[in-house]
Amino acid sequence: MKAWFKGLLMAIFVVGLLAACSGDGGDEATGEGSDGEPSGEITVWGWNVAAQSMELAVDGFKEEYPDVEVKVEDIGRLDVYEKLTVGLASGGNGLPDVVMVESDRLANYQEQFPDALTNLSEMGYDEHADKFGEYKQSVTQNQDGEFFAAPWDVGPAGVFYRTDIFEEAGVNPDDIKTWDDYIEAGKTIKEKTGTKMVPVDIAKDDALYRMMLNQQGAYYFDEEGNIDVTSEESKKAFEVIKQLNEDDLILNNDGWNGVVSATVNGEVATVPFGVWYSGTIMDQAPDQSGDWGVFYLPAFEEGGNRAANLGGSDLVIPSSSENQSTAYAFVEYFTTEVDPQMTALKEKGIFPSLNTTYEEDYFDQESEFFANQKVWKLFAEEVADIPVANYTSDYARAFDTMSDTQATILLDGVDIETAVQDAAEKLEGETERTAN
Repeated sequence: MKAWFKGLLMAIFVVGLLAACSGDGGDEATGEGSDGEPSGEITVWGWNVAAQSMELAVDGFKEEYPDVEVKVEDIGRLDVYEKLTVGLASGGNGLPDVVMVESDRLANYQEQFPDALTNLSEMGYDEHADKFGEYKQSVTQNQDGEFFAAPWDVGPAGVFYRTDIFEEAGVNPDDIKTWDDYIEAGKTIKEKTGTKMVPVDIAKDDALYRMMLNQQGAYYFDEEGNIDVTSEESKKAFEVIKQLNEDDLILNNDGWNGVVSATVNGEVATVPFGVWYSGTIMDQAPDQSGDWGVFYLPAFEEGGNRAANLGGSDLVIPSSSENQSTAYAFVEYFTTEVDPQMTALKEKGIFPSLNTTYEEDYFDQESEFFANQKVWKLFAEEVADIPVANYTSDYARAFDTMSDTQATILLDGVDIETAVQDAAEKLEGETERTAN
């Protein structure tokens, strides 16, 4: 090689080395500027009102970190999961810096791609652990107690009810303490008004069953990940649902639109669901303001737990992100600061899991729509009592299996003991898990 060419290469190397050492351009790999603060651009994926909520937080975030640009993309729920799955399987190709994931899907990604999601504990998120309830911690931490996701919204469950229908039937919601009380109230309401008690998509969705499991401290799987659908808690849940069906108190609806239609049209007196359903009712039935109220899920025995969760989501940072420090700064700001959480609640109806938000005056306000109840306070006071749930990577399989099981019990007349045993054996055959 000619001497002049060698000299040129050496000059380029030295200039590059000096530029790297000077720090003038910051560190693009970590997203830190020359002053050590987050900088650069990050992309965030979400959908619907959740994406809109993150967009609303950008201005506040930029006040703290002016050298950052945040691009929030609403690409649709199914597209998020399809692209996230493909991206993680291919080593992170095409993925953004932050992704919203529903809580019941988190374990699937963490277990299938354990190194593909950034360990937030290693970035300092552990200092925020006590800001969230036990349930929310459990779904965002791995088996070693490390955060692989940042807790965002939570779905404390309650029973939304039509105050006018209850009044017409002479039923006092305060008297409904147990599921037996709920069934008796349903009988009275059906007799006096002709209205059924609860909508259930019998063949496709076991939401009521899942809430009942969770409030009893059980789920499809136990703490060790074993199949637990033959548990006493599972059988009790199906016994109540079966009794509701035998007493003709269930309206068998078709999908999400069916639930909403039944709600708006007054075909049912109650809708047990997560707090997020309040926004749907207010949006779809504005003329029913004052005709709705809320009470906690009935217990299985007098004095038993009435708290459960349905729904909720969290934020993850793919390990492939080239701007992890900035991504972490956004995730930390969005999930641990009160202002963005309260904006999401007030503007988009997304209920925060951040405990400090519950101290805000907003939670003491009465809701005119919900018969002047302090509904946000009611749900907030429930959060601490929500039992943990082990969703596992086989949640989707169990959801399909138990929805089918619900249908065999209610539509085909299969006895509960046989149905849940068949379900356990089916899940054993489809997974590498052992049934209890």
